[in-house]
Formats: sequence, structure tokens, C-alpha cells
Amino acid sequence: MRYRWRLPSEHRVSAEDQHSADELTHSINVPESIAHTLVARGVRTFDEAREFFRPSLERLHDPFLMDDMQRAVARIATAIQEGERITIYGDYDVDGTTSTAMLALFFESIGVHAAYHIPDRFTEGYGLSIAGLDRCFAAPDGGPSLILTIDCGITAVQAVAYARSRGADIIICDHHEPADQLPEAYAILNPIKGSCNYPFKHLCGCGVGFKLIQALSREFNLGDRAYDFLDFVALASSADIVSLHGENRILTAFGLISINGESRPGIRALIRAANLHPGKIGTSQVVFGLAPRINAAGRLGDGSRSVRLLMSKTDDEAQHHAAELEFENSNRRRIDEDAFFEACGVVDGMLNRSRDRIIVLHNPSWHAGVIGIVASRLVERYHLPVVLLTTIDGVAKGSARSIGGFDIHSAIKRCEDKVVSFGGHKYAAGLSIAIDRVGEFRTAINEVATELISDDMLEPELRIDATIGLNDLNPKFFAITRQFRPFGPDNMRPLFHAKGVEVAGVPKIVGKGTAHLKFQVRSLVPPSFVHTGVPLPANITPFTLGGGTIEAIGFGLGERLAELKGPDGKGRKDLELVFFLDENDYNGRVTPQLVVKDFR
Repeated sequence: MRYRWRLPSEHRVSAEDQHSADELTHSINVPESIAHTLVARGVRTFDEAREFFRPSLERLHDPFLMDDMQRAVARIATAIQEGERITIYGDYDVDGTTSTAMLALFFESIGVHAAYHIPDRFTEGYGLSIAGLDRCFAAPDGGPSLILTIDCGITAVQAVAYARSRGADIIICDHHEPADQLPEAYAILNPIKGSCNYPFKHLCGCGVGFKLIQALSREFNLGDRAYDFLDFVALASSADIVSLHGENRILTAFGLISINGESRPGIRALIRAANLHPGKIGTSQVVFGLAPRINAAGRLGDGSRSVRLLMSKTDDEAQHHAAELEFENSNRRRIDEDAFFEACGVVDGMLNRSRDRIIVLHNPSWHAGVIGIVASRLVERYHLPVVLLTTIDGVAKGSARSIGGFDIHSAIKRCEDKVVSFGGHKYAAGLSIAIDRVGEFRTAINEVATELISDDMLEPELRIDATIGLNDLNPKFFAITRQFRPFGPDNMRPLFHAKGVEVAGVPKIVGKGTAHLKFQVRSLVPPSFVHTGVPLPANITPFTLGGGTIEAIGFGLGERLAELKGPDGKGRKDLELVFFLDENDYNGRVTPQLVVKDFR
């Protein structure tokens, strides 16, 4: 894919931003390019930089600032005191299963048994449903009188009313967009609920559950018990692609420390199954390695298998569950590939870019468990919003995914007279449509998309943080950018632009299936200190000093191999790169690497 480059030189830097960058350059001793990158992330002062680079659990918000928290805690305390049956009602994705395991383990740690229920994707569908509640009430040891939903429930008006009619109170813990009418639950914990003044609005479902555990820990004088569950919050926050600034950055940073340290048996088994290594797990490894395996259970069958894995007490038990999820993930990849290529064939035959601003496809044979994954891959390929539907119980059900700047949840809401139900958030949603109305929905949402999606939004863009020279890339520069972790929305990997780059040696194509470019680069511009005679401290020697090279890799760019060669067939000497910094760990040898997003 080729991108429009939004270079720093094209940004109008205000006098205030320039002053902040100058202050940071001197106060925390970083290059100006790093200072501007921090300012763009809202980090403007020495104290804010200290908070950014040194996250602290002491800066987490008081959980009782969340609306209804006191009421929820009091009701749970009563249920525990009275020996009531408590059921945790989760969801089958990473956020829902980690949340369910977290709450169940917390209750277990205080000597309270809480049952849990993960809905069946195919017979109960997403979220809190009457069918799912019936299964809870039919439990052999009796139905619950208190149900805690986690990562679902905020739009389940009818299901909550049904639970109340069966004598159960509902406490909703959710982070999805509320509908106009809220369920009549006993308490609703959701930071984006209209009446909630909680300072941070971007928690995932597991994050909301964590705040409940924080509040319960304070109520029961358990000290820092809640911190035992930060690994679950890191998994969920990374996988759910929530904003990684503010409170989420703190929770994820400390959760990843737990995952990379003395992690619980289930997470250790996941890491082994993904051929990853403790100590090297970041958000990318969660998203691409651990999360697909957790999701696989619910995509192709019983999602509670992921909960059992995460709650495993021994390595042997965890290994058994992890092997089952690995098998399911292999099946999921095969089904995913088949559906993706079939969908691409349909899109290539029908897409009219001058007319269509959104892709809406319905195929009753597609597996419901991979609809969301395939929709995301189609967005990446065509850079258009996508609604992908299959047929379940005579209704078209599926997932919607979006591009930057287009709120797919709001777009569906404008067409809600054409749908049976929907829910989600800005860039991802789920929906159900009567099969005979799919055509109407396609026309209606395309009209909304045509109104709201500009031509500029249809051209993928790289927003570059700073222009640098390859000679700026020394160990200190790498070390500073490493401290920007954890990476995610609102704190993506810093993206750099370099000119005057020469391709050294012979570039080649690597990879199985997808072709990647691998090549060496060096700067055509000699380091300035060579001419001035000023020695550079040994610990920050540029990797490219004296004509030295640095490795570059362009994932998925194999078809552009010829563009790296000049007219003489040798490596180009006039290259411009857009890249982020990474490290290549091969056989225990770690070397710096540029991950190239685009070049020209």
C-alpha cells in the first residue's frame, strides 16, 4: 500500500508548541525531534514527561469517582454476606474472557464462589441475552440472584428487564456506547455513560472490571489486591485497541511487567504456544500472538475454554487448554483465509470507487467466528469501511470495521430503522439485519458514508513525527524511543522520515507467503562531528558512523523490490524512507532495525 505522507514540515507548529519542545529538549535532555514527538502526544512539561516515561500506579483514579460504584460495591457486599449466588456474565472475545477470569479469580481469592457464563456466539449471540440468562437460571445448583455483566450489557434493555422479572439484580460493567435508553439495572458502571464524571473515558471492559475490584479491595481492606490482576487488563487493553494514554497507559505498562515476569500458568502456556518469549512481550505480541489464540475458542466454539485456560492453577492444566486453543486457532486461520479471498473476489468485481464509500457484503456461508477478522483485513486492503454479514437463525448478523475519521457506530445509528440491533464503538461494531433488508441498509449507509467520508480520508496517510538523519540513530536515540512503550492508539510508535539514504548491497525478498523487503541502508550525509573534530561519546556512537549500515525491513513490500535499484542496477542513492525503530532478535542476537512503512 502507498501512502500520503504528512511530513512535519507541513504541520504549522504554533509558537506555544515550539516553546514546549524547546523546554523539553533542555529539561529532559532529548533531541529536538523527540521533544516534538512528545508535544504531539500532549506531553508538554517536565512533570508530564516524567509521568509519561515513568508511569505510576499512584496516579490511578479513585474508583469511587465512577458513577454507581458505591451502589455496586454495597450490593456485592450484601450478596457475599447473605451467601447469594453470584454469576459473572462475560463475552467471548479477549476483553470479555479476561474480564470474566479476572473477576472469578478475585472472588475466589476472598473465599467467594462466583459462577461465570460465556455466551455461545452461534446460539445466544453477542452480549447479554434472554437465551443466555435462561442458561444461567437453569444452573444445577440454582439460578443467581446477582449477575455481574462484564464487557456487555449497556444496551440490553429487554434482557435486564427479563432478569429482574426472574428475581435477579444486574450490575453492568461495560465500556461500549450506551443507547438512548439505559437498562434498568441495579447499577451501571460505564465511564462513557452520560451521568458518569469519571475522569478517564477510554477503559476497556476489563479496565472497568479492574476499577470494581479496586473499589471492592478498599471496601474489604484488601490493600493492593487489585494489582494482582493487571496482567488481565494489559491483555484486554492491548487486544481491544483502546487508547493507550492516561490511565490505560499505566494499567497496560504494569500489566506487561507482570506478563513478562512471574506470570500465571495460563499466560505462560499462551506465550509458549505463540513461540514467544517472556521478557519480550509488548502490545504487538499480545495483539498478533496471544489475543488470536484467546479469541479462537469463542470464534469456533465454546469461549469458556479461554476462561479455563486463564484460570488454570498448574502448568499441566494450562498446557492442555493452550493446546486446544492452538488447534482452534489453526482452524480459524484456514477459515479466515478462505473467507477473505472469497470476499476479495466479490469486492474486486463490484467495487466502484467513484460511487461506493463503504463495503457491505452478505454471504450466508461465511463462518460467524471470523467475520470480524475478515472485515478488518478488508479495511486494510481497500481502505474503506466494511460491514460483513453472514446468516444466523435466519438473520443477517456480522461485524463492521472502519477507517480513521469515520465513526461506524454513529453511521449505523443513522440507519437504525434498517437494522434489528447493533452495538459497539467508533471503529468497530456488531449488528443484525433482516435478510430482506440488507440491500436497503447498504444503500442507506453508503449515503451516510458518502456524506461523511471525504476524498482525503480515502487516501491512507502516514503522519510522521519527525524528520531525522540516519546519523541521529544512536543507542541513546533508540533507548529513548523504547521508553515510549507501551504502543497503541494515541501513542503509536514514533514514525520518522529520513532523506539522503543510500541502499547498500543487494536488497532481497524474504518471507513465506507474503513477500517482505529486506535491505541495508546508510546515510549519504557524513556526521557533522567528523568535520568539526568534536568526538562523540562512545555510548552514543551512530550506528551509521563511517559509512556503516543499518538493517531495514519492509513488511508486505516485496513487490516493490525494483524501486530500490537505480538506473545502474545498484542500490539507489536518493531514497526517502518513512519508518519506525525496532530491534531484530535472531538467535539471541539483538540488532537495531528500521521497519519501513513506505519509501520513494
